[in-house]
Amino acid sequence: MAKIDYQALLDNALKSVVREALIHAQINGLGDGMHFFITFRTHDAGVVLPDFLRIRYPDLMTIVLQYSYNNLHVSEKEFGVQLTFDGRPFFIRVPFSALVEFKDPSVDFMLSFQQRASVAAPDNDIELPLDGNGDTIPDEGRVVSLDEFRKKRNG
Repeated sequence: MAKIDYQALLDNALKSVVREALIHAQINGLGDGMHFFITFRTHDAGVVLPDFLRIRYPDLMTIVLQYSYNNLHVSEKEFGVQLTFDGRPFFIRVPFSALVEFKDPSVDFMLSFQQRASVAAPDNDIELPLDGNGDTIPDEGRVVSLDEFRKKRNG
């Protein structure tokens, strides 16, 4: 008889919390001060990310959903969102299975997920520039930050 993998069951249940939070943001937007930090493995199967970001963030990447993001779509297994990187809008897709961490600092809430061996999928590197206004630009660290980009660009 196979053992029950309680950690996997718990991770799946907690990822449903992330999914519901993202669905709430998709329908209602993010309220005053609310923002999400979402960290994911960049080489997991199903992750769609521009090649230059996959090179810049070879293992993990953190995106911030706060003021300017577009086309947030949430499904049972993944979410997709349009963000702006290096001044150009791109649509990224992240399966919930690739999540490492989810934070909402506005309410001091954080979830961390068990690290599993990632399954790389090199065929999913596509760049999809889209029309729209996003304002999230990557900085030197893992967290995507518009303020740091503005300082570097204007300074």
